[in-house]
Order: sequence, then C-alpha cells, then structure tokens
Amino acid sequence: MTATAAYPNAPDLNAEDYILIGLATCFLKQEGEVTQVTMAEPIPSAYLEALMKGVPTSYQSLYAVSLGEVLEAGQPKLLPAAKAANAQVSPDFVEQALAAARTYQSRPEAQTFVPAGTVYTDVNYSTERKRILNAENMVTADDNVKQHQYTHMTL
Repeated sequence: MTATAAYPNAPDLNAEDYILIGLATCFLKQEGEVTQVTMAEPIPSAYLEALMKGVPTSYQSLYAVSLGEVLEAGQPKLLPAAKAANAQVSPDFVEQALAAARTYQSRPEAQTFVPAGTVYTDVNYSTERKRILNAENMVTADDNVKQHQYTHMTL
C-alpha cells in the first residue's frame, strides 16, 4: 500500500508543517471610496524576520499554526480568530500557504520567533501607508529613466 501525499501539488509538505498566518488591515478602493477589510494571509519566513526587527506592518497579529489547520482538502480554512475578525482570504491563498510553509522548512530557525500554537501581537502595527489591494499601477512616459544620449553608442 502506498502512502498518499496530504497535498497532491506539494508532495514535500504534510499537514503538520509549520506556517504563520497574519491578520492584516487592508483597503479596497471602490468608486472613489476606500473600504477597510481584514485579510488572513500566509507569511513567509523572510518577512517574519523583518517583522521581528520592528518594520511597520499592516499585520495586527500573527498565528503560528500547522498547515492542516488552514488547509482542508486543498481549500482554505479560516482560523477561529480570522472568522471572528470577518477576515477574507486571497484567491491564491492555497498556493501562498504552500509556498510559505516551504520557507519555514528551509529556515527552521525562523519558527523560534513565534512558536507553534502561539499568537504574536507585539508587531509594529501601522496603517499610515495604506495597503490597497485593488490598486492599479498606471505607467506613464514620465516613469522612464532618462539616459545620456551617448549611453548606447560606441565612442
């Protein structure tokens, strides 16, 4: 009898793997108005290390859980705290969660910042720079880098 992987698209991961989920305050721009929403998002190990150094963030709290607590049958499953905060998940939540879990496999020392099963709230929470989810980046000719006229010439 062969063992089946817990996640067919990620045979290297199982339900017990460590992952960090953050509850973030984000904003949506609709018809000129800005609406506040709470998002539940996986946090990779590199960003966790930045958070531990006091970087301002839109995350209110961080939850150290297992992958099985946030994914069930390949679908996102909200934590009780995320449900209580009426949090939403991104359309790419599953892929982001699997990718984030891999970062903790490659850097297991990052798991010591927020031990499994705990909640970390001592972050530098700030919404001074609003994180707008549906912002459109309008590129104009003014965004081009001006170069000297001889840059591409052989002299």
